[in-house]
Amino acid sequence: MENISLFDCHCDTALEIMRNGSSLYENSLHTDLSRGGKYEKYCQVYAIFAHDDFEENYRRSLTYLKGQLELHKDKVSLCRDTKDIAKAAMEGKCAAVISAEGAELLGCDIDRIEAAKAEGISSINITWNYENALSGTNAEGTDKGLTEKGKAFVKKCFETKIAVDVSHISDPGFWDIAEMGHPFYASHSNSRAVCGHKRNLTDDQFKAIVDCGGIAGMNMYSEFVGENANISDVIKHIDRFLKLGGEKNIAIGADFDGCDSLPEGIAGVQDMYKIYDELIRLGYGKELADDIFYNNAYRFYEKILG
Repeated sequence: MENISLFDCHCDTALEIMRNGSSLYENSLHTDLSRGGKYEKYCQVYAIFAHDDFEENYRRSLTYLKGQLELHKDKVSLCRDTKDIAKAAMEGKCAAVISAEGAELLGCDIDRIEAAKAEGISSINITWNYENALSGTNAEGTDKGLTEKGKAFVKKCFETKIAVDVSHISDPGFWDIAEMGHPFYASHSNSRAVCGHKRNLTDDQFKAIVDCGGIAGMNMYSEFVGENANISDVIKHIDRFLKLGGEKNIAIGADFDGCDSLPEGIAGVQDMYKIYDELIRLGYGKELADDIFYNNAYRFYEKILG
C-alpha cells in the first residue's frame, strides 16, 4: 500500500461496532483503523444508520462512535472540514468524517439540520430504502420525488454546508435535487449500465453529477457490482463512468459493513489497494488512480465543507 491513499465515502461500521460493542481500532468487520491506517493517507466517512427506532439509534450510534474516536484519538481525528482532514494526514492519523444515512434519523426535521452540523454531521442521505416525508426511494415510493418539505430540507443542507447524498433516493428525487444546481454526490453507487440494479446510477444521472461538480463512490457490494463479481467487474464500472467524462468525479464508497458479499479478492479495507494496482496495470495511470482513490473525494468535500 506504499504511496496509496484512500478516501472512502461510505461505510456502516459505526452501527456494527455499536451493536456488538467492538473496537473501531481493531475488529473482525470489513474495516478498522488498524488496517485503514496502513494507507499513506486514510479518510473514512462513517455513516450513522438505523433500521428502526431511528432517532434513538441515531443518538446511540453517534455517541458510541464519538466515544471510540476519543478512545483512539492518537490514531484518528474527527474532521468537520478539509482543513481537519489535511491536518489529520499531516499528523499520520486517520481522518473520520460522519454522515447520517436517512433523514428519518433527524425526524426529517429541517430545524435539526444546524444542530446535526454542530455535532459533527457533514453529510446527509436524504433517504435510505424507506420512503420518508422528504422523498421516495429506489425501494419504496420509486415514482415519488422530493416533497415540498424535501426541497426545503435539501436547500437547508446546502445552506448549512452539509453534503447532500443521493444514494438510495428515487430517480425522480435524484432529478429534483439535480435541478437545484448545487454540487451533490452519490456516496456509494455504481453504474446501472454495467449492473442493472436500481440502486446504481444511469448514464444520465452520472453525467448530471459530473455537470454539477459532484462525485460517485464506487460500491463494493457484489449485488451492485455484478454477478460473480471480481476486481475486473469493479473496473468495468469505473471505465463506464470514465467514458462519460468522469475523471474528476469517480471516488470510492465501498459500503463496507453494510453488505454481506464483496467481489472476489476484496475482503475488506486492507484489499482496496488491489483495485488501485489493477488500474495501474491496465494503464490508467497513477494520476487518475490517485484521483479516484483520494483526490476527487477530497476536492468535492472541499467545495461543500471548506
